[in-house]
Amino acid sequence: MSHPSRYTPTLFIALIALVAASSANAQDKPGDFATHLPMTLSGEGPWYRVDLPLAIQLGAQQANLGDVRVFDANGQAQAYALSQGQAQSRESQTPMPVKWFALYTAADAGDKAPTVRVLRNASGTVVEVRPGDQIEAGEEVLRGWLLDTSTIKGPLEQLTLDWDIERQGFQRFSIEASDDLQHWQSWGEGQMARLSFSDEVVEQRDITLPGKSTHYLRLLWISPHTAPTLTAAQVVSANPERSVLPLVWSQPLTGTTSKAGEYSWQLPNRLAVERVKINISQANSLAPVTLSGRSDASKPWQGMGDGVLYRLTQNAQEMVQDELPLPGRLVQQLKLDVDERGGGLGSVAPTLRFAVRSQQLVFLAKGTGPFTLAVGSSNAKPADLPLSTLIPNLTPQTLASLDSAHLVSTPVVAESPLAAQAAGTNWKRIGLWAVLLLGVAFLGWMALSLLRRPPAKS
Repeated sequence: MSHPSRYTPTLFIALIALVAASSANAQDKPGDFATHLPMTLSGEGPWYRVDLPLAIQLGAQQANLGDVRVFDANGQAQAYALSQGQAQSRESQTPMPVKWFALYTAADAGDKAPTVRVLRNASGTVVEVRPGDQIEAGEEVLRGWLLDTSTIKGPLEQLTLDWDIERQGFQRFSIEASDDLQHWQSWGEGQMARLSFSDEVVEQRDITLPGKSTHYLRLLWISPHTAPTLTAAQVVSANPERSVLPLVWSQPLTGTTSKAGEYSWQLPNRLAVERVKINISQANSLAPVTLSGRSDASKPWQGMGDGVLYRLTQNAQEMVQDELPLPGRLVQQLKLDVDERGGGLGSVAPTLRFAVRSQQLVFLAKGTGPFTLAVGSSNAKPADLPLSTLIPNLTPQTLASLDSAHLVSTPVVAESPLAAQAAGTNWKRIGLWAVLLLGVAFLGWMALSLLRRPPAKS
């Protein structure tokens, strides 16, 4: 007569084999992902870098892009790394003070930019600025300010100014950059404001810079002779050792309003939003605002920033401030609270556009082309490697010289993997659990049979 105990190890081995086979089948397959984007490769590789459009972040089901994959023509997943160029949270950035120097012109100079004579020390730091032209005593007019940013090594992202408290209203000026104080490049315009509401003061002191490096900034007020007296100047700089990818803007989102002065918007996904732009449709609008965000409806609102939004006409010129910088936290809902004393933004919620940091993916082309980028799976787990692991002996020069891959413009959607996930049916997982439960039940029956069997006679 056979002894059941002799088969127990064999059964264990069989169960382990079944579990291993089920696990192997549960590995990522192209059909597990909602969207497929074929790619074309340029160069000989073997590493390729591909820019991920905003649509990838919107289509991903995981905020960290853990459901992004690259497959070859045979459906084999490729090793990849996500870009390390994500923006540093503004909450962790420290503004750095810089020196500022007055720029004077003669009263009859009009819009002419001031000429200066600059005294610098051995390290190149400005220590004194004097007018380049002879100006009679008492005839000098404050035209603007020169900021010395030569000690800041990284790209400049934000400028924060403070000025004498007596000067109320709006301040508008041009921004120029130079490395030698002779040749100047336009960096656009800046706007700031200080407004009083009853006993409250509302200020807009932050100016966005284009994320470039420079030794000097020149601020010239648009209307001559209206420059205020600065009392502080600070800049926020990106870490020069980190790659800085540009911001990408969404299409306008339609919002809702539940009560006067409160508007909300639902984002397509949880995203690390760094800026928003509010459409101010009506001229001569002024709105002190506070922006809040949260990751889902079950979480409390958290403050993300405040400022003054406006669209005003002054001296036949329209001044618009419709953007707010944000700390880059993951949010999927945004809420704007408006101080109605400024007139508000209307009874209908304005449209909103949001900006997130663009993303890059680098992959090692090991398989056979053509290659496809896949995204959209709630079950996939992050599989990206550190970039320094994917590319041994990585240097900035190596990273800059990587060959590129390009996505085709039209996505191909896989056959309803999201519908299956929405229905809560995951057949691979169900099959795996069924095998395990059957195995446990069978082992229990075997053990019970052994206990009931009478002891063997000697």
